[in-house]
Amino acid sequence: MLKVACIGTGGIIGAHMPGWEKSPDAEVVAGVDPNAEHLKAWGEKHGINRLHERVEDVLSDPEVDIVDICTPNRFHAPLTVQALEAGKHVLCEKPLVPTVAEVRQIIDARDKADRLVMTAQNFRFLDKSVALKHLVDAGRLGEVYHSRAWWLRRGAIPTRPGFLLMEQAGGGPCIDLGVHVLDLTLHLLGHPKPVSVTGTAVTKLANKPGAWSEWGGKLEDPAAVDVEEFAAGMVRFDNGSTLVLETSWMLHHPTRGNGDVAIWLYGDKAGAYFGDDSDVKILETDNDANHFRDTIVRPMDTHLGGHAVECIAFAKAVREGAPSPVPPEDSLAVIGVLDGLYQSSRAGREVPVVL
Repeated sequence: MLKVACIGTGGIIGAHMPGWEKSPDAEVVAGVDPNAEHLKAWGEKHGINRLHERVEDVLSDPEVDIVDICTPNRFHAPLTVQALEAGKHVLCEKPLVPTVAEVRQIIDARDKADRLVMTAQNFRFLDKSVALKHLVDAGRLGEVYHSRAWWLRRGAIPTRPGFLLMEQAGGGPCIDLGVHVLDLTLHLLGHPKPVSVTGTAVTKLANKPGAWSEWGGKLEDPAAVDVEEFAAGMVRFDNGSTLVLETSWMLHHPTRGNGDVAIWLYGDKAGAYFGDDSDVKILETDNDANHFRDTIVRPMDTHLGGHAVECIAFAKAVREGAPSPVPPEDSLAVIGVLDGLYQSSRAGREVPVVL
């Protein structure tokens, strides 16, 4: 069995643990967190007693094969590089890193270490994502010339510093939520190369007195929110296709809780919808182009969420010596677009995507 150490035990790691526990190839043996309270509670819940407050304690352990990084975004790059240099395979929560330069740094470190790195883009591993990918690859939509992707929350801004402070998060919903729907859209489309982006990233509601979130109640210090609450942009690709991306934590949009999530793909044969429900919808016309029909595709339900499946898939790839299920090269385009959107917002114009 491959041995796994989890770095960061107070947040998203809870969604990873079911996957590690079901993996036939790996088991979690250790955890690291500077917050002793989180660390102890996590260890007791999962029966793990090798608990450390220093990353070096697990990276120097020759028994550890894989590290699962679940820290705030700004710590992803140094921890991933450090783990690779210690000879570990790395599964890192999304976004892999906030900048293209850091993705390049990780690719270099991976190549030198000859280890696998995977970005935990859990949306790819949902049953409906797999079903839609098969349909797109089979040519059901024809040439996809435009796409729309959004994740919009009305009043669900995370209230922890790891999300609200630029020095820890590297951005707001653009990089927190946008990374999910953008990565899945590019994956479905076969990874076209983005060439330019125009966008905006603003905060209009979260910094008002009395600002409130479904995820944590009243914001203690709205003035301390130094990331955007809303971001939107349009991307152009080298094949001539376009994509509109929208994300928000706070927006006067009719939704609650986790928000309104959707991806639309528009092809010259058919369109496709991926949304909050469990089904995929295909929209087509018949041969004389006068009659419309919608087809509902009901994917097989594996009863496992994307977070669980991604952990199982990564351990399997490490065990078999297979390629990474989500290599950092895929994150290069995603982060290039998101970073470009921020640059465009600051410049007030369209900017090239530099990869």
